[in-house]
Amino acid sequence: MAAQRMTLEPRKSPGSSGRSLLVALGLIALAIPLSGCGTGALWDKFTAKDDTFNEEPADKLYNEGLYLMNQRKDNKAAAKKFEEVDRQHPYSDWARKALIMQAYAYYEAREYDESISAAKRYVTLHPGSGDAAYAQFLIASSYFEEIPDVTRDQSRTEKAMQALDEVARKYPTTEYATSAKKKIEVARDQLAGKEMLVGRWYLERKDYTGAINRFKTVVTQYQTTRHVEEALMRLTESYMALGILPEAQTAAAVLGHNFPDSPWYKDAYNLVRGGGGEPSENKDSWLSRLFAKKKAA
Repeated sequence: MAAQRMTLEPRKSPGSSGRSLLVALGLIALAIPLSGCGTGALWDKFTAKDDTFNEEPADKLYNEGLYLMNQRKDNKAAAKKFEEVDRQHPYSDWARKALIMQAYAYYEAREYDESISAAKRYVTLHPGSGDAAYAQFLIASSYFEEIPDVTRDQSRTEKAMQALDEVARKYPTTEYATSAKKKIEVARDQLAGKEMLVGRWYLERKDYTGAINRFKTVVTQYQTTRHVEEALMRLTESYMALGILPEAQTAAAVLGHNFPDSPWYKDAYNLVRGGGGEPSENKDSWLSRLFAKKKAA
């Protein structure tokens, strides 16, 4: 991980002239009248906090962040240190390194929105960097980690899919692309599961057209998921309920041809037989054409 590559030995901070500065300010303060018209603004000027006085060397802040992350296991505090590098030393090489570490530290702290924000900023500012692929992977992984339960809205899952696909497309030869492809399959299975849930809901309420549309989405868009077998059986069930026997026979036949050992095929077979038919594939059916295209590919 980039965290290991970036570990550096802390450097000693250069000496400061803080003590002499404080003495000088004290002498100036004594010379300023404490009463009289117009002295307030001048007094505020000399007593106002000087942000530059508190600046620390970039390498010191960066190494403190590494220490908090690696030794103290306090990723959130580490992220704050890396933020300070960027705040106090913007546009420096240390700021670039600290930004990717900030995104990583927030990811490890499970502060996913913050990780996404930092990683997106990195990709925008440093698209040609060697760590751009990793930053994009952090964006995708952060969305992925917050994929919700199948009963909830799946917009986060869709964002994860898009971000993971971007990793695979833009950085195909990296280790991140391999991991992204595996996560894409998990996300696809989740989206298919959502479609099945809604389809079953329509089926229970005898809205067979609504159910068919959902199960059709599963077999057309999510063919490689574990839900496609049940979707074909539910299509058989829905078509039988509507009295469209040829489509029911085709759905059962396609299920049997592609998944002959599936328990869902047994259910589909019994449904068609119970309606006076046999699983038989109609080559003009959308289902038949879809799976023929799949085999050709």
